[in-house]
Amino acid sequence: MTTPEAPPSAAAAEERRLHPWSWLFVLLGSLRQFLIPLLVLVVFGGRREDGVQLVAAGVAVAILALVSVWRYFTYRYRIDGDSLFIRSGVLERSLRQVPFSRIHNVELRQTLLHRLFGVAEVKLESAGGTKPEAQMRVLKLDDALALERLIRHRGPGADTAAEVDAPDAGEPLLALSTGEIVRLGLISNRGMIVVGAAFALAWQVLPDNAFRQVFDYVRREAFGYAAQLNGGWASTALALAGLVLLALVLLRAFSVLLALLRYHGFELREHGRRLTVERGLLARVRSSVSRRRIQAWTLRESLLHRLFRRRSLGIDTAGSHGGDGEQQRRDPPELAPIATPEACDALLRHLLDGVHWPPADWRPLHRHAWLRLLLGDVVFAALLAAGLGWYFGPWGLLGLLWLPWGWLLATRHARFAGYHVDATLVAVREGWWSRRWRFAEIDKLQALSLQQSPLDRRFGMASLWLDTAGATPMSVPLRVRYLPEDEARALAATLGAEVARRKLRW
Repeated sequence: MTTPEAPPSAAAAEERRLHPWSWLFVLLGSLRQFLIPLLVLVVFGGRREDGVQLVAAGVAVAILALVSVWRYFTYRYRIDGDSLFIRSGVLERSLRQVPFSRIHNVELRQTLLHRLFGVAEVKLESAGGTKPEAQMRVLKLDDALALERLIRHRGPGADTAAEVDAPDAGEPLLALSTGEIVRLGLISNRGMIVVGAAFALAWQVLPDNAFRQVFDYVRREAFGYAAQLNGGWASTALALAGLVLLALVLLRAFSVLLALLRYHGFELREHGRRLTVERGLLARVRSSVSRRRIQAWTLRESLLHRLFRRRSLGIDTAGSHGGDGEQQRRDPPELAPIATPEACDALLRHLLDGVHWPPADWRPLHRHAWLRLLLGDVVFAALLAAGLGWYFGPWGLLGLLWLPWGWLLATRHARFAGYHVDATLVAVREGWWSRRWRFAEIDKLQALSLQQSPLDRRFGMASLWLDTAGATPMSVPLRVRYLPEDEARALAATLGAEVARRKLRW
């Protein structure tokens, strides 16, 4: 997508309709929601030879098409001053005013069908809404981009005349090459997640004996090949190892393919005080957010990230959560899906005004924090040994071998973990096998909570939980865990006084 100049009529107070083909996309969206009930109606609606179930399905599709066409004729929008007015409704009519100053996230989405018709779906989100303030399906691509540009220049992300007059192409901050996207696919587990979800769906949909037949076929082929090698148990183990290796290679290849489809052409650009991300090979997504709407930041570094010397940078934004299913399924925004540690640090120093990153001094946790972290592994190892012992007898004690691994994780985690607080920022780092840095500006904090479990009181420690406007049940909490109790209470009092004194910036 390239942003054209706003047409002269962009600010005219005249009502407009959606794109003439918008009814088709509304129909397809409705069919996607009712696809399973329609299939159930056709397949399990009875065995009558007169085809009543097919007629019922056809009537349902015709009704959906009629509603979609009627919605096109009753949907109007106009730009008047610094607000967007939307008039819609089939039986119950409504007129909705959306001020540009309240729009904080703008998303343009194009599937392959959208790109074929030269249109885009536009979603406008506010800070506190549980669903988009406006969802326009669909607009001509030029009109959608012009609307995004108008909001960018009149919304909360453009505060000065210099920003309004800035070049529309924006300043490039990060671009991912094909090689970087391949690395991202090798690092991520998206392929495994998709395959697991497909496996679970197939388990529910396919006949009961389908998976048994597949497993029997794979077992016969694998063990038959091993028997031809005439190597006994060694050949069998080698064949199984090769089968597992082949499955891992295929999963990684699938992850690379998904990464190329999702992140092809990834670009992060800065337009004054707003950030724009554009990505996608077949389906293109362009999202824009004001920098001051960013509530918290997350740096992630798994073991595979460290092998490739890469990290990922994500954000929480005000208005990024929602109550409907589509909003909850949305992934958290990513400013840098993959980048070198130096590139992530430079990006943070650029976007966090006046903040030095990374901090030089990290304060440690309680000296017995490793023991507190180990307790969960002790419980898990005991349950694992009990479960294995129920089926395998004394061999179940092998489950206790998890304890050395848990001890290693707990001690390394406690040694790496820490927190940093200065006049601007509060930051926490956790993990060892998979490391995470979570931080937010003090001006973005909304509430603090000091928590102690009975075990924490026994060890003389406490944890401090911090909430921001972008906190959601799906996001990683910003928390400083397992501090000495006196230190945690002093930190809570200091941050509480700062939060009460400062004006909330969200």
